[in-house]
Amino acid sequence: MATTIIAVANQKGGVGKTTTAINLASCLAAAGRRVLLFDLDPQANATSGLGVEKAAGGSAYRPLLGEGSLLEKIKPTAWERLEIIPSEVDLCAADVELARLENHLFRVARSLEPVRDSGRFDLVLIDCPPSLGILTLNAFAASSRLVVPLQCEYYALEGISMMNRVLGQLREAGVAPNLEILGIVMTMFDGRTKLSNEVVGEVRNLLGNKVFETLIPRGTRLAEAPSFGKPITDYDKYSSGAAAYQLLAREVLDRLGG
Repeated sequence: MATTIIAVANQKGGVGKTTTAINLASCLAAAGRRVLLFDLDPQANATSGLGVEKAAGGSAYRPLLGEGSLLEKIKPTAWERLEIIPSEVDLCAADVELARLENHLFRVARSLEPVRDSGRFDLVLIDCPPSLGILTLNAFAASSRLVVPLQCEYYALEGISMMNRVLGQLREAGVAPNLEILGIVMTMFDGRTKLSNEVVGEVRNLLGNKVFETLIPRGTRLAEAPSFGKPITDYDKYSSGAAAYQLLAREVLDRLGG
């Protein structure tokens, strides 16, 4: 089975992007897939959220500059079939450094080639920075699928229209000709509020089956889990958040063809 690379991205922060990357990756691993979570966000929240140490020189920074292999940066996690390429603060410099290099939008794609060729992983999930900078565009160029977490709030649709515009430009420029939106996942859903229900209805009306059926609830347990370095299924496996991410993983696998 060929390795599928999925970018998890939204240019807006605080929408549950990293929460989705961590928990989707862990649920896909629990479902029997060999998963690599690639933390490409200099904030390194996916790294700490899986209880992995942020170590100097441990990120993809040097391999992206052509120094060393990304395979050397892969670290195990406490969970079977789930490994990670950690991030750390040195990735902050990558946006500036990569801009000076030849083929600057293809550095992540090239660095991932040996990972893909190794046959070690079924799925690579890239947790992108909360922006549409060079690192995120690199992730798009390396990926064939895109998962967009969207918070249930009024400005949600603005984010999607901007994302669609950027994807169109990247396809036209030949940077990411094969990138497709695998799905939009509605996060921080509170069924008790009129706003959450209205936003979900509006997004579904506009984007139809591009929106996953699963709604990720707003919940204290889900918010707490990363500070304990655990995915929600390990931190509180009977919570509504754990159930939601397990359902989302099933939907993702169905859309990928099993």
